[in-house]
Amino acid sequence: MTNAKMTEQVRNGRGFIAALDQSGGSTPKALKLYGISESEYTGEEQMFDLIHAMRARIIKSPAFTGDKVVGAILFEQTMDRTIDGIPTATYLWEKRGVVPFLKIDKGLEAEADGVQLMKPIPGLDALLARAAKAGIYGTKERSVINAANRQGIAAIVAQQFEIGRQVAAHGLMPILEPEVTISIADKVQAEAILQEEILKHLEGLEGQVMLKLSLPTIADFYQPLVKHPKVLKVVALSGGHSRDEANKILAQNHGIIASFSRALSEGLSAKQTDGEFDAVLKGAIDNIHAASIT
Repeated sequence: MTNAKMTEQVRNGRGFIAALDQSGGSTPKALKLYGISESEYTGEEQMFDLIHAMRARIIKSPAFTGDKVVGAILFEQTMDRTIDGIPTATYLWEKRGVVPFLKIDKGLEAEADGVQLMKPIPGLDALLARAAKAGIYGTKERSVINAANRQGIAAIVAQQFEIGRQVAAHGLMPILEPEVTISIADKVQAEAILQEEILKHLEGLEGQVMLKLSLPTIADFYQPLVKHPKVLKVVALSGGHSRDEANKILAQNHGIIASFSRALSEGLSAKQTDGEFDAVLKGAIDNIHAASIT
């Protein structure tokens, strides 16, 4: 019954999905923003210990509960670690009421046809089997669109749905994330092509997927996807916007909820007392939650 309860929470929960999935490449930047410079640790092991401590501090905060945070996306190492001796995914669901997801992509290929496809994901079936066993509900896989190139966007969407089918075969819910870079000149056209391609693939789909998309230039542009029976939920990434700007745009897109990473942890610091940390995080959660329930 757990999966049915998790599906219900994702579908109808009044909240957003926290992206706590910084990988090896983005971890030093995340730690720096958290007030820990590269001179304060040596090697990957220490670095990952510190980022896990940051994530555990966020997850254990009184503000981080299923009332406003319906789900959280984890990095593979986070799934393999524990919080207070309890596996992270189990802790999230049983102690916080938050649905656990797992980031599965391994980075991006070089740009071709205006897009960056996902690199191959070696051992994906084994990882998905491990995730299902660990109590993970779904996965997230990211690729990037840098131009309104129909051939490139068609290739991105095809790859996303192909990986999505592999994920679904393990009983997991795929979050497909074809991110449109927010600074490109032809963003409106790229979003139009992206939506057309997604709608084509949804027609023959068995089951459902979730979509994680850049906030659109035109308010409510993705309503056909929000309302599509094959889409469990559309979530939005902040894509480089500040939290305030992202929230402002998100509030204009009804039925879409946030899935913010940097915009969630903005203002948090390792140097803060627990009281200060919890107050800043509560403010962030309250603001992102308010923008997500429009």
